[in-house]
Amino acid sequence: MTMELTWHGHSTWHVDVDGTTFLIDPFFDNPMTGLSAADVETPDYLLLTHGHADHISDAGAFTDATVVGVPEMTAYMESEVGFSDSIGMNIGGTVECGDAFVTMHRADHTNGLNTDYEYSLGLPVGFVISDKKPTQESDADATTFYHAGDTGLMSEMRDVIGPFLEPDAAAVPAGDHYTMGPGQAAIAVDWLDVDHAFPMHYDSFPPIEIDTDDFVREVKATGSDAEVHVLDGDESFTLE
Repeated sequence: MTMELTWHGHSTWHVDVDGTTFLIDPFFDNPMTGLSAADVETPDYLLLTHGHADHISDAGAFTDATVVGVPEMTAYMESEVGFSDSIGMNIGGTVECGDAFVTMHRADHTNGLNTDYEYSLGLPVGFVISDKKPTQESDADATTFYHAGDTGLMSEMRDVIGPFLEPDAAAVPAGDHYTMGPGQAAIAVDWLDVDHAFPMHYDSFPPIEIDTDDFVREVKATGSDAEVHVLDGDESFTLE
């Protein structure tokens, strides 16, 4: 099965799995996209990795979607943002979403939300989206995409996510300062053993401006066979 991946800049991705649509971390106030939230069709599922403003600021434009996140996040989205349908899940869990399966994994980062009140929105996470439910039996026919969320390098990428969840492609933060930089993001790509790698979470603000050629060189230096795709904003890639 094919999976269409579209990057809207920063960490915002649209994923289409055989007609089941996902939007991850909607933040359209970034220089890489020419779209606003109003230009984007409401997906079936809205996946939120954590509560920082550059990941949830446009969530309110998609309240007709089913919001997916840790229970603290989905409860906040229902009570304060206006969502009526949610799937609260937690790290290590897999849920069926239409024609796809979503597995949640931790991300090494911080979380929180600055409003008139301080909310705990649970732990930061990443998502693995697949057209097959992950099992211990390797399935070469499965098509799987890993959105790492905001994270530092984790040994679980090498020990769990790569060998067990077997992503074919991974979007990894590479902007440094708040997440991994090009060097550690490249190690993540190698550990995950993916065929396709996409840098994200860069060039949105001055502290995370990078030369993406550094990421390409660092991936090559690890010995990884992954093909690096530096997408333009709103550009799509078909994963087969």
